[in-house]
Amino acid sequence: MRKDGFMRLFKKRETGIAAEAVQIRPRDAHPFGVFAGYVPLRGGEAELYRAVREAVPVVDAAITKIIRLTGGVSAECPDKAAERGLNEFLRTVSTGRGQRGIESFLSCYLESMLTYGRAAGEIVLGGGDIAAVLCGDVSNIEIREGSTPLDFELCSWTEKGSIEPLPYQDLLLFTPFNPEPENPYGVSLLRSMPFLTDILLKIYNSIGLNWERAGNVRFAVIYKPQGELEGLSGAKERSRQIAKEWAAAMQSGKNGSVRDFVAVGDVDIKVIGADNQVLDSETPVRQIIEQLVARTGIPPFMLGLSWSSTERMSAQQADILTSEITAIRRSLEPALERICSLWLRLHGWGGSVRAVWEDINLQDETEEAKAELYRAQAEKIKHDLEKEGEN
Repeated sequence: MRKDGFMRLFKKRETGIAAEAVQIRPRDAHPFGVFAGYVPLRGGEAELYRAVREAVPVVDAAITKIIRLTGGVSAECPDKAAERGLNEFLRTVSTGRGQRGIESFLSCYLESMLTYGRAAGEIVLGGGDIAAVLCGDVSNIEIREGSTPLDFELCSWTEKGSIEPLPYQDLLLFTPFNPEPENPYGVSLLRSMPFLTDILLKIYNSIGLNWERAGNVRFAVIYKPQGELEGLSGAKERSRQIAKEWAAAMQSGKNGSVRDFVAVGDVDIKVIGADNQVLDSETPVRQIIEQLVARTGIPPFMLGLSWSSTERMSAQQADILTSEITAIRRSLEPALERICSLWLRLHGWGGSVRAVWEDINLQDETEEAKAELYRAQAEKIKHDLEKEGEN
């Protein structure tokens, strides 16, 4: 009896109205959940780096600008006839998917190198000449090291599920980006970004949820029965009537018409979430984006970010960016020179070949006009001095 009385004391009184927990509501998480479980496992992070570029537009824009600034190359040979033929080949070589020219190959090659830390390509022979130069998918390639650091083979998965070396290693191109001594695969430009990207996406996802609640306003209509209604059934009926009229008033507002809501009794209407304070996201978002942009080496204003009062690139920023692009070009030169050397040998030309890159132009139109004026003045002075020498 004592036990039953104790249980009756703490037993929940049944009122006829039960509030149950919602079970099918999804988790409030951003769609790029791969960042939270990031573990760097050699080649397994390719999908992660691809998701970073897809999720953060400023990172994708920075890599695209690096690729565009790096382009512009030609070949230089001791024999001018060989040089003309080689440059024509570089201009018209097929690179797959309807594209032509070595520039399209280098863009795809460099994009893979920056994003995944390594790039792979293949020289396709046909009819005694180079038929195409193609960029490969690095996620399908494994490296097998030999007995010395100079020996390595590019391998791929076979239909049987085993890894075997590719048959023609001399026609394969492979370039790691900033390789480490213990890692022959290279290091991605995005290696330090997954943690910060995960935080940034959580902030953006929270902002979206808050604006969804603030933009699509929810109302709480609270009816407090007074003495004119007795019993639970009367309160329920009056609540149904209020809910029906409130829904009709809200629907009329969606259709563009105005409809008043009239209720009898003590009815209180509040906006759900109106009292909550939205956190300021400007400072943390800027701090994270500063870290991401600093890793790419691109000045912020080139990405549309106005963080300082200066609008033009300073000489120091231009020199730093130029040195970064020059270093990236040096990484591409071995693959480019292998393609050019093979073309020369196939056509019976000897000698060496050197890649000549276009000047990196980071100045505005005014500076370009001044430089053109200075060049014209120098040409005029040179021409006058040659005339005086002839006289």
